[in-house]
Parts: sequence; C-alpha cells; structure tokens
Amino acid sequence: MQIANFTIPLGLGWMFSSAQTRLGAIQQTFLTSNNVTESAATMAYTLPPLPYSYDALEPHFDKETMEIHHSRHHQTYVNSLNAALEGTDLSTLAVDELITKLDQVPSDKRTAVRNHGGGHSNHSFFWKNLKPNTTIPTDLQTAIEQTFNTLEAFQQEFEKRAATVFGSGWAWLVKEPDGSSLKIVTTSNQDSPLMGEAVAGPGTSGVPILGLDVWEHAYYLKYRNKRPDYAKAFWEVVNWEEAGVRFRQA
Repeated sequence: MQIANFTIPLGLGWMFSSAQTRLGAIQQTFLTSNNVTESAATMAYTLPPLPYSYDALEPHFDKETMEIHHSRHHQTYVNSLNAALEGTDLSTLAVDELITKLDQVPSDKRTAVRNHGGGHSNHSFFWKNLKPNTTIPTDLQTAIEQTFNTLEAFQQEFEKRAATVFGSGWAWLVKEPDGSSLKIVTTSNQDSPLMGEAVAGPGTSGVPILGLDVWEHAYYLKYRNKRPDYAKAFWEVVNWEEAGVRFRQA
C-alpha cells in the first residue's frame, strides 16, 4: 500500500485501513451531531420546505434574511419542540392542534411547548402567507371593507399595529371565533391566536387569515430599526390567494 511517496509495509496495511475506518466514523458522528436537521424518521416535527426560493421575494424580503429565518430560526423551534416533547405522546398531534391544548401538556414542559410549538406553528403559517404578485379575492376584500371601510384603511391600521408591538411578536388578521367578522390582533413572542385568550391575551382569539412576524430576525438585515418599512413591504409579497382560502375555511 502506498500514500504519496511513502510505502506502508504489507503487514501494517490492516492498521492503516482500520484507522481510515475509525476516522470516517468519527467524521460522520461529528457531522451528524452538528447538523441542524435529523431524518424525518427520528423527528416528530420537521422543518417544512419553502414553496419558493429564498430570493423569490426580493427586493422586499431579502434572500439572506429568508434563508437564515427559515433554515436556522425555524429549525431551532422544530428541534427544541421535539426535545421538549420527548417521552410524551403529544407529538402525534399536528402542531396547530398541539398549541390549542397547552393545558394538557405537563407543567414542566408547557412553557417550552408554548414558545417552540408556537414558533413552529406561526412560521409554518408565515411561509405559506408569502408569495409575490397575487391578487386579493373579491370575497375577502369585501369582508375587509365591511370592517375597515377600505382595503387601504385596513392596510394602514395593520401596519400601525405591527409597528407598535412592543418587543417581539406578531400582527394578525383573524376571523372572529363565531365567524362574524374580521379583526386585527397582536400577540407577544410566539403566541398565536389559536392558543386562545387565556394564553395569548384578551381579544386575541380567532382563526388567522394573515400574519406578520415582527421579531427583529425577520427584518433587521434589510430594514434595520425601520419596522414600519418592513410592515409596508408585506403587501408586496402577501399571498392573498392563500388568505382567501383560509378566510373561506374559517
């Protein structure tokens, strides 16, 4: 056996081969332990793929932010949720159902599931909530105008509410639980209207139709401290078609 200009005696060839095998195993273990994803077979919840490329929303939502937001921040919520639920049978629930049943989560795991389950649910919603060049369906626009008078007035109010969330959180357009009307609500951190008012706060319950992530990780690389500019850019990439589907199903 030869390596470069050195010859390994035949009797020692097995030692070199064995060392190569051990090194390969060590490298594989290191790569696996440092990888942010695991196989679907070993994970209860997994990171959903984006239905578009990272640069599809340029120049309004930049590629670098989208890639970091999806592949790192969302992945962390998924990993942390799986860790929190290890040893329970709660991971058999769809994440949107899971966060409506926080009272059934063991008390020592409840905060982690609220934060990371909320993060996974909210972001899974958010990615579908985005798509360039869509047109608002007539029925959804009519419902918005019935509540806010005009589409423009709704957008201005939504931007205002998004810009004034203190710290980190979300702005939402939701359909009232009784299906009677629409309203704008905000939640803190990774809380969701699906969690109900007892968790997310008074007046927050409803079925999400639109949602905007106003954590700094969602916009700071491009917009810095100008959250209102980010909120205004949302209308350039909002998936009105998906919102219309959610509106009709709510």
